[in-house]
Amino acid sequence: MKIEPKVLRLAASSALVALIILCLAWELWLAPLRPGGSYLALKALPLTIPLMGIIGGKRRSYQWSSMFVLAYFAEGVVRAWSEHGTAQALAAAEIVLSALFFASVVTYARLTRAAA
Repeated sequence: MKIEPKVLRLAASSALVALIILCLAWELWLAPLRPGGSYLALKALPLTIPLMGIIGGKRRSYQWSSMFVLAYFAEGVVRAWSEHGTAQALAAAEIVLSALFFASVVTYARLTRAAA
């Protein structure tokens, strides 16, 4: 079964946008570190850097963002281990989204290698 690059682009784009929304919602409304939100919401800002390249299918963006997203995976693991309640569930969602994004971009980069 061969996966089409178009499907991988959609999966990567969707996971990245969902991760941005999750980071903002988590730190501003759902389970912020301080009531009223925290500056930790700025962690969503670096995720916007590769966004246009991912949506546009630029192979180079897929390559470097595969390493970039691992920081969010690590944060999700640490916070899933140390937090409780809503924050723990949000951390689990961050783990899933970052893993989905990672798998999508790595597979896309491999499939488009011959075409590059």
